[in-house]
Amino acid sequence: MELKLTGKNIIVTGGSQGLGKEIAKYCLIEGASVAICARNKSALDKVYDELLAYKQHHETLSVFVADVSDQEEVNAFVEYAISRTQSLNVLINNAGIHGSKNTIDDSEFDLQGWIEAVRVNLFGTLNMCRAAIPYLKKNSFGKIINLSGGGATSPMPGMSAYAASKAALVRFTETIAMELREFNIDVNAIAPGAMNTRLLEDVLINGKGKVTADYYEKALKQKESGGTPLSKAAELCVYLASDESNGVTGKLISAVWDDWSHLHEHLTELDSDVYTLRRIVPDDMGMYF
Repeated sequence: MELKLTGKNIIVTGGSQGLGKEIAKYCLIEGASVAICARNKSALDKVYDELLAYKQHHETLSVFVADVSDQEEVNAFVEYAISRTQSLNVLINNAGIHGSKNTIDDSEFDLQGWIEAVRVNLFGTLNMCRAAIPYLKKNSFGKIINLSGGGATSPMPGMSAYAASKAALVRFTETIAMELREFNIDVNAIAPGAMNTRLLEDVLINGKGKVTADYYEKALKQKESGGTPLSKAAELCVYLASDESNGVTGKLISAVWDDWSHLHEHLTELDSDVYTLRRIVPDDMGMYF
């Protein structure tokens, strides 16, 4: 059976646990060489041993300690990854944090936590793109996949830092997709679904009394239900990283709700506002006033 990512060299940020680890695993299974980064060396050492079991043939698996919010560390990571494989084909920006969990008028509002969420979720993606794009341009071809989330498409009371940074990430994705179209570099964002990862645990452990009661109750129900399988988003990453999806660009795609496996069959229709963030006016809702 032909592997979908044979010969691809892929970078995954935040790859030491949760969704990042799952994405790296699926890319390895499909024949790619993968380089992952995270801030915790011991977690990287552990996940390296776990992921080795999925490596195919002569492909490489590399790990590197880096904070995506630090441009110098990012540059060093990208240079290291390319030294191992000689080229870069796909960048998957998965690293992310919740940041502060307060309503903005809370007397204990965590401004530094709010800023840190933007630094990691938005500036971290910017830093990685700035480091990787010159190498993708050399190939006149490439893929960038940015992990967004529910914060981009609906309000998250008590989690404004996360929601605002993820919404900004989608518009950033749409914008650089236009900038890079002439270089055959596809750029898309993914909404992975409500997953039971460390971010959910963060809300349950640290968010009680800080996020709104409704949001906390929703998180509890998600925990009990099991949440969306990590495999959903990992499979979508494989599709968007593969040649099959060539030409699909500038979109926010739901791993759970969209029939994404056939998007490449509808490139003409996709040259529109479908799967994008746009302002809704009364006419769109059948309202006339």
